[in-house]
Amino acid sequence: MIENNKVVAIDYSVTDETNQLIDSSDGREPLKYLHGAGNIIPGLEQALTGKQVGDEFTVTVEPAQAYGEHNPANVQQVPVDAFSGVEQVEVGMSFTAQGENGQFQVTVTEVTDDTVTVDANHPLAGKTLTFKGIIRDIRDASEEELAHGHVH
Repeated sequence: MIENNKVVAIDYSVTDETNQLIDSSDGREPLKYLHGAGNIIPGLEQALTGKQVGDEFTVTVEPAQAYGEHNPANVQQVPVDAFSGVEQVEVGMSFTAQGENGQFQVTVTEVTDDTVTVDANHPLAGKTLTFKGIIRDIRDASEEELAHGHVH
């Protein structure tokens, strides 16, 4: 049974509210995570608690229990010269920025002659996500996995 400190393997697909496929384990190894360690989004982790190997699931997760709401304050315009050394800044590019609380990722959403608009929100912020899948394996986590907080 899925509970804290178990390593869980799932095959899954995830779609957004328009039914667009976001990600899938199809053609890859199942996703393995340490249950209770915050390795996956809270809404999915809560929904999988108590499930058994072989159980199928369909879980819809609202933004607050997924990647959060889209925060307009995380979208900023910066001067294009802040990207000196980058040959050509284009929409969709990601950069690591330095802030008061350390490093974070930003994605370029617009480029003009003078400014670049960057968005520090997670790309899936504000989206309702639906996960479908099956539980493939459940095992006790090793001491090392528990100490490190993730699967090895």
